[in-house]
Amino acid sequence: MRGEDSKSGALFSYVSCEARVPADHPLRSIRAIVDEALEVLSPEFDRLYSKSGRPSIAPEKLLRALLLQAFYSIRSERQLMEQLDYNLLFRWFVGLSMDAVVWDATVFSKNRDRLIEGRIAALFLAAVLGQARVKTLLSDEHFSVDGTLIDAWASMKSFRPKDGSDDGAPPAGRNAERDFKGQKRSNETHASTTDPDAKLYRKGKGQSSRLCFMGHTIMEHRNGLIVDAALTRAGGTAEREAALAMLDRRARRGRRITLAADKAYDVRAFVEDLRARRVTPHIAINGNVRVSGKPRSTAIDKRTTRHPGYAVSQRLRKRIEEGFGWIKTTGNLAKTRHRGLDRVGWTFTLAATAYNLVRIPKLLAAT
Repeated sequence: MRGEDSKSGALFSYVSCEARVPADHPLRSIRAIVDEALEVLSPEFDRLYSKSGRPSIAPEKLLRALLLQAFYSIRSERQLMEQLDYNLLFRWFVGLSMDAVVWDATVFSKNRDRLIEGRIAALFLAAVLGQARVKTLLSDEHFSVDGTLIDAWASMKSFRPKDGSDDGAPPAGRNAERDFKGQKRSNETHASTTDPDAKLYRKGKGQSSRLCFMGHTIMEHRNGLIVDAALTRAGGTAEREAALAMLDRRARRGRRITLAADKAYDVRAFVEDLRARRVTPHIAINGNVRVSGKPRSTAIDKRTTRHPGYAVSQRLRKRIEEGFGWIKTTGNLAKTRHRGLDRVGWTFTLAATAYNLVRIPKLLAAT
C-alpha cells in the first residue's frame, strides 16, 4: 500500500539530538575527550568572566563550535551558525537542544579577545594531552620541530611605504592601482596597511614573496601528535627562535631528549643552544654548496650522525608535515581569516588541537 505524501508537522516531539546521533559516530569519542579537557579549564573560564551581569554564551559551547568548524572545513562563522541551526549532529556536539535558538556569529568576535587573553587555546591543547589515557600515546624523549607559512589576510597592494610617500587618491569608482616594477620593497621600509603584523617573506630562491605568518609545531615521535604550537612573524630566524621558546615551555625534569629538524636548523648557534638545554640535535645536515664551490660546514658532528637513533629521527621527522597538511587544508588555514598576530596564533593553536582530536580516538582504539 502506498503511503501518503502528507506534510503536516507534529505539534510535539519527544526525540532528542542524542537519539539521532549513531552510537558509533566518530564525534562521540571526540566529544568525550573534549568534555574532559573543558572540565579542567572550568576554573580558567571562571577567572575570565565576570560574576555579575547577563550570562554570556558558555565558552565551552563556543570552543566546541570552533572545533566543528575545523573538523568540517566550514569557511566562516556565519556558515557555522547556519549549519548549527539545522544540523542535529552539530547541535548535539555543541550541547544545544532541539529547540534552542542559535546565537549570532558576532558572539565569536566579542568573546575571542577574552579567550585569547586567557591563552585558552594553549591550555586546551595541554588539557587534551594531559589526560591519563592520552599520555600513554606520547613519547617524552623524542621530538621533531618544523615551521610552515600561513598566508595573511592582506593584499600585496596593502604593502606600502611606512613614510606614506606613495599615498594618493584612488581613481573615482575603482580601487587604487600599484605598479611594483622596479621598486625595492622590504619589511624595514614597507608595511601592510591591512595587517601590520604580516611580513613579506619567500620560502626559497626562485619563489615569490608574499605577506604571511609562520606557524611552528613540535611533534612527538611515538604517534606523531602535536605537543606544542606557536605562531610568529615570518623571518629568517623565526623557526629557530620559536623552537627554543617551545622547548623552554616544556618541563623535562632534567631528562635529555632528542629534537629532529630539517637542514634549515643546521646552524651552529642553534645547535649550541640545544646542547645547553640538554637536547640532542638530530638535525639534517645542510650540504648546500657555497658560491666558492666548497660545501657548507655543518654543525652536526659524526658522534651524533653515527648513532642509530639519528637515522630513526630523520625518518620520523617528516611526519610533522602531515599535521601541517591537515591544518592548512581541512583546518582552512592555508590563508588565515583573521588579522593580527594574537588572533591568527590563537586560531593556529586551536587547529593543531583539532588535528590531535581527530587522531587520538583512532590511536586509542588501536591500542
